Amino acid sequence: MKIFDSLAELPPLTGQELAVSDWITVTQQQIDLFADATGDHQWIHVDPERAKAGPFGGTIAHGFLTLSLIPRMVESALEIRHLRMSVNYGLNRVRFPAPVPAGSRLRARIKLLECQPLPDNGMQIVWEITVEREGADKPVCVSESVTRRYA
Repeated sequence: MKIFDSLAELPPLTGQELAVSDWITVTQQQIDLFADATGDHQWIHVDPERAKAGPFGGTIAHGFLTLSLIPRMVESALEIRHLRMSVNYGLNRVRFPAPVPAGSRLRARIKLLECQPLPDNGMQIVWEITVEREGADKPVCVSESVTRRYA
């Protein structure tokens, strides 16, 4: 866990990888619950028998499930202390270059791309989040995540 005492510590680190998250396992149960929450019950996600004969040899997580795990990964990797509020402001770019088979272990590499001061002791931060799957050559998700944090 990388700990920063304040937002002021971040701007000099622009362009650097700041942290790597803990590994998390994506289970079939999580995939099924995500399908229920979103209404996306495509067989490649929720039908293990049919998916065995599919292009990935089994079920895979939804790309948006992988994306939604990013806050959990970031929370395990870095902390900025003395904040009164943090909000997700959006995404600049997201790609899913490789699948996430059920049972995969994932972690995120977190790189600081940009810091912009905001009114009211705030900072807009753009992070490059690269989610990798244990044992895989390609990342499973690469995104630019924009957050706003206020001291």
